[in-house]
Amino acid sequence: MPLVTWQLWLAKDLVKETRLPWQKSLSELTPGRVAQSMLSLLIGIGTPTVAPKRRGNSDGWQPGKARTKRCRYPVVKKGKGRFQKSPKSIS
Repeated sequence: MPLVTWQLWLAKDLVKETRLPWQKSLSELTPGRVAQSMLSLLIGIGTPTVAPKRRGNSDGWQPGKARTKRCRYPVVKKGKGRFQKSPKSIS
């Protein structure tokens, strides 16, 4: 909580008062009013993140890119093991 209060105190001079219609104008902004007006400051600063990737179908192959067939490997079939040669008789 002290860090939030410190951040609002430092931002007091940077924000322009944004008040609701029923609120009176204040000469000195309170921490609540500063928090209410922080949106304009945050929009001005921007964000370090990149835009999200679009959803849906992929873009597919790029034009002019050579297509190669995938490498296929032979099927490996295991032989019958020592215990699988004769069926078990249940008697």
